[in-house]
Amino acid sequence: MSTSKPRLVGLNHIAIEVGSVDDALRFYGSVFEFEIRGRHQDDDGRTTMAFIDMGDQFLALSGGRAQEPDTGRHFGLVVDDRSKVMELAEAAGATVLEQPFNFLDPWGNHIEIVAYRDVQYSKLDGVLDAMGLTLDKTADALEQLRKKGVR
Repeated sequence: MSTSKPRLVGLNHIAIEVGSVDDALRFYGSVFEFEIRGRHQDDDGRTTMAFIDMGDQFLALSGGRAQEPDTGRHFGLVVDDRSKVMELAEAAGATVLEQPFNFLDPWGNHIEIVAYRDVQYSKLDGVLDAMGLTLDKTADALEQLRKKGVR
């Protein structure tokens, strides 16, 4: 009898609830450059879900948020350059939090912005090529990857 369990490999997508998907696409489009992977519409033609492409992953925006803003629960979005993110997010209507590079979107979703170069998170070269990105890593991030046998 095997005692092994499935191993976590990564995230395919994260789904967040927003009030209006169209408003959320405008908000996130004011902050980030992205392509829309797809949309779902109800019988009346209203967009109920949209999928923001991130190469081999995506962020799903689902209409109908009902809960209070998140204060502790959050997720990190990895970006190629975070130097203007907070300025753009605030201008688009985000609430900037005290933690560096953290904000609440207009629906209360807590987002942390992470620089690709600074973390051990890594995309395959083929995915980066398809996204039109050439990104480097800091020495610390490369060392973290080396310790895991990744690079």
